Amino acid sequence: MSESSIKVNPPIAKKIAKSLEKHNDVRIDNYFWMNDRENQEVINHLNAENTYTKSVLKHTEPFQKDLFEEMKGRIKEDDSSVPYKLNGYWYITKYIKGKDYPIYTRKKENTEATEEIIFDCNEMAKNHAYFKLGGISISPDNTMASFSVDTVSRRQYTLQIKNLNTGEIFSDKIENTTGSSTWANDNKTLFYTLKDEVTLRSDKIYKHKLNTEALIDTLVFNETDDTFNSFVYKTKSKKYIVIGSSSTLTSEYRILNADTPDGVFKVFQERERELEYSIAHYKDSFYIITNKDDATNFKLQKTTETATTKEYWKDVLPHRSAVLLEDIEIFKDYLVVSERENGLNKIRIISWNGKEDYYLPFDNETYTANLGNNPDFDSNKMRYGYNALTTPSSVIDYNFKTKARTIKKEQEVLGGKFNKDNYQSKRIWATARDGVKVPMSIVYKKGIELNGKNPVLQYSYGSYGSTIDPYFSTIRLSLLDRGFIYVIAHIRGGEYLGREWYENGKLLTKMNTFTDFIDCSKFLIEEKYTSPKHLYAMGGSAGGLLMGTVVNLNPELYNGIIAAVPFVDVVTTMLDDTIPLTTGEYDEWGNPNNKEYYNYMKSYSPYDNVTPKNYPNLLVTTGLHDSQVQYFEPAKWVAKLRELKTDSNNLLFNIDMEAGHGGASGRFESLKEVALEYAFLFDLEGIDH
Repeated sequence: MSESSIKVNPPIAKKIAKSLEKHNDVRIDNYFWMNDRENQEVINHLNAENTYTKSVLKHTEPFQKDLFEEMKGRIKEDDSSVPYKLNGYWYITKYIKGKDYPIYTRKKENTEATEEIIFDCNEMAKNHAYFKLGGISISPDNTMASFSVDTVSRRQYTLQIKNLNTGEIFSDKIENTTGSSTWANDNKTLFYTLKDEVTLRSDKIYKHKLNTEALIDTLVFNETDDTFNSFVYKTKSKKYIVIGSSSTLTSEYRILNADTPDGVFKVFQERERELEYSIAHYKDSFYIITNKDDATNFKLQKTTETATTKEYWKDVLPHRSAVLLEDIEIFKDYLVVSERENGLNKIRIISWNGKEDYYLPFDNETYTANLGNNPDFDSNKMRYGYNALTTPSSVIDYNFKTKARTIKKEQEVLGGKFNKDNYQSKRIWATARDGVKVPMSIVYKKGIELNGKNPVLQYSYGSYGSTIDPYFSTIRLSLLDRGFIYVIAHIRGGEYLGREWYENGKLLTKMNTFTDFIDCSKFLIEEKYTSPKHLYAMGGSAGGLLMGTVVNLNPELYNGIIAAVPFVDVVTTMLDDTIPLTTGEYDEWGNPNNKEYYNYMKSYSPYDNVTPKNYPNLLVTTGLHDSQVQYFEPAKWVAKLRELKTDSNNLLFNIDMEAGHGGASGRFESLKEVALEYAFLFDLEGIDH
């Protein structure tokens, strides 16, 4: 449906030219005025955008409702997690039919014991439009829980402490934290991370004593480098409190015996530019995953508790150029290693006595397997998760001694219609313009013909070395059952094919991310999976940047694009070090105060490259309180697109006036957002039920 046939006119934003100068280059930003969240004119404009979107999609509202009920109907409402044991208690998270939020419970010693409710988020969320419970940390003596709450959706959590014996919530209240906290072994000292009020960077670690005012808390660490974030946790061994500092490419840790919380933290290995490492403690040793000595895909080393600097680190698993070492889990008799080879997850099991070294077998062409919650060193079982594009997720316990696998829980797909044999998944490879092969994981309903007429939704992210693994989704069935093919493009900028895959899609090679996605689209068209009339693309956050760049470079390839919370005004944002996350991003995008990076960024920044031409149908979404990608980036981008585009295709902007980067907080509320997105796609395909 064209915009011209809609009675409500699209909101045209006023223009106030603002000159932005850097490196003798002047950019004119006509919509810079939208940066002010407190300005009523800005709020009025956003409300007008919502009204317009609602009017254009009004005829789809009954279908949206049906889609919402259909997607909700596949989800088990009265559901609970697989219990895990920690310090004598079994912990379970459960949902009750008709309720939106989780209930956190525990049972003493065995799963048949009386249930104790720790937190009922349905009660806690009652008077809030948005509610999120942050990290729960149980004291070593099991009598208290520190917890945190965010009711705004800017990821600024208020930290509190609850007495689990009496149910009393102590008066101690700490504002503006990251949400997580860690108990020392004395049951009265709590370590937590505070955020900078302006940038929201987590930069200070404090120590709090039970039943004292937060005002007198002790600052134990201040991260002064504004490209680093800090955090604090306790090792699985419970022996050490660890303060971590990390930037995109560099890490540093400090350790303190958890029995002496008033002691002084000792630097483990001081930061060195581009030296990355993480630490795990077991018995009298530390195990270190690191890229030291050009170990691009990381290696595993170990050292004693007393000699922690890198010259003492010795190889346990040396570097392998074709295998990315992602994580480890330590048990008393076994070391479990999470690896990635040729894009696929592998779980490797090595006995400490040297007699066993093998991989768990997985029999799928494209799947996801990852280590689960394993808090107990002494266990003879390892928990892991498995799913694939056509296979619902399972939580599995593997017994090291008997080699038996026990499925503790398989995700139920309600509604009676799902049969995994009705769907097909595979991995295909497109050749990028520089000759590199780019993998895609795809899934569709069996029986589809490759005639160029299938609607395809191509999804990707492609930044920060973050890998979108092929995963099962009950929600996605609403697409597949209506004839859509779903594609995850594993483009450069992610880490699907190892660390170099990431290195070749960032900084001055960032353009590979965008051209890989486009070349995957061209491959899907050439191979008759689809055609430009039926090809759709979607990405969120940094994946929204991907959408913005792709739509500037090759708008003719797509019929519709969904850009969720998109990072689209790259140059302006990266020049503004007061915006949350900016300075920590220099290693990802480059620092535009350097002219080379400025020019390169400007060459792909979506907002800077909107020109008069035909664009596909667009649905853009954001949250007013988003702290990661500020609402004004998509707001300005949409305004500029409206001004310059030469087509009559839909340009719709949907703003959640309550929520932030993660969207709505209720368990099912987010499905309404998906229903809107799917209705947008289906409408373009002429699918109305």
